[in-house]
Amino acid sequence: MTFKEKVNELITEALLEKPSIFLIDLAISDSFKISVGLDGDNGVALQDCIDISRAIENNLDREEQDFSLEVASVGVGSPLKMTRQYVKNVGRTLIVTTKTEKIEAELVEANDVFIILSWKAREPKKVGKGKETVQKEQQIPYTEIKEAIVTVTF
Repeated sequence: MTFKEKVNELITEALLEKPSIFLIDLAISDSFKISVGLDGDNGVALQDCIDISRAIENNLDREEQDFSLEVASVGVGSPLKMTRQYVKNVGRTLIVTTKTEKIEAELVEANDVFIILSWKAREPKKVGKGKETVQKEQQIPYTEIKEAIVTVTF
C-alpha cells in the first residue's frame, strides 16, 4: 500500500464517524506534505478538523515516513467541486462561469445532473422604448460549469 493510499484510507475511516463532513481535496507533495480540504453539510467546525487530523497523524509512523499535515475546511471563496456542495448552497448567490458566459444568480435547485439559477435582468421592452426588469432562470448541467463560487454579501 502506498503512502497516499494509506492516508486516503485513514481519512475515509475517520469520515465514517462524521457523516455530515466530506472530503474535497487531498494532496500529498513530493516532500510528503499532506493537505486535506473538508466541507460539511452544516459547515466544518474546528473540532472536526482536529478529529480528522488526529485520525491521520495517530495512525501513521513518522519513523517509516516523515510528513507534515494540514487539515482545513475549504474557504468561502473556494470553487464548488461536488454535487453535495451545490445542494448545501441552494438559496445562496453563486458566480457561475461556463464555457460561454459568467452568471451571478441565486441557486434555486441542485440535483445530480444540473443546477438551476434564477436572477433579475434589465432587457429592452418587447413593445416600445426603454427597458424592463425580467425574471430569468437557467438550467446548467454540471458538465458545462467551469467554476462556481458562492458570493458572500454583508
